[in-house]
Amino acid sequence: MVRIITDSSADLEPREYEQLNITCIPLTVFFADAEYQENVNLSKELFYKMLAEGSYPKTAQPSPQLLLDLFEEAKAAGDEAIYFSISSALSGTYQTACATREMADYDRCYVFDSKNATGGLRVLLEEAVKLRDAGKDAAAIMEGVAAIQDRIELYACMDTLEYLYRGGRISQTVYKLGTMAQVKPIIRVTEAGAIEVPAKAIGMRKGMDFLCKRVEAVKPSRNHSFYAMYTGDRSNGLALAEKFRAMGYDIPDEKVINVGAAIGSHVGPNACGMVYVSE
Repeated sequence: MVRIITDSSADLEPREYEQLNITCIPLTVFFADAEYQENVNLSKELFYKMLAEGSYPKTAQPSPQLLLDLFEEAKAAGDEAIYFSISSALSGTYQTACATREMADYDRCYVFDSKNATGGLRVLLEEAVKLRDAGKDAAAIMEGVAAIQDRIELYACMDTLEYLYRGGRISQTVYKLGTMAQVKPIIRVTEAGAIEVPAKAIGMRKGMDFLCKRVEAVKPSRNHSFYAMYTGDRSNGLALAEKFRAMGYDIPDEKVINVGAAIGSHVGPNACGMVYVSE
């Protein structure tokens, strides 16, 4: 048996982790002096409600002890286990997980750097589950996931510069000028797993148009999921999904997904985006 483990940065809902038989370790999220565990006592809805009320969050890596316990459970059962982490370029989670694996001292436990986040990590987990359920061992699962890793397209249009400013990533001058001009940064996850800003749009409508043009240029594979994403405001995700449907892509409402705290803390509310595996 191969145990698939991840953390809540993959942004599945609790019922989806259960349905797919994926073990999820919660991220810790701090609002002022209060500490929350994502998907335990902090839903995505509550997270964005607190953002709207003016609270500014900070996130912390998932507990290494919880991962060590899961590795040791696999060891005791004689099972294989793979932990799929958020991109090592975005968090120290991967390095921490590698150190935890060494502590477990069991060569059938593995750590896989997704080089992605949120919906991108979700797509990789779906591939891992498909291979696990087909009876593949851990080595074959990681090989299969790696085969589509560089083909993941994750782009999003941010609605606000506020959280980049709060996080110290842009200056106050850039923040004020960009806000006045209604600049909406387009962000993407690179093949190396980092975040870059390949374009900027004036207004959310132009931002959505950019995303549609990207889909036209780099077409999605029909053999994998195609998701529209949003942060807090589902109407933006639904509007983007409708544009993709008009282009001939099947995106049912259940594939319009809310982004959680790991990325939402930096992007802020009202963003929208897409993730898919290219042809």
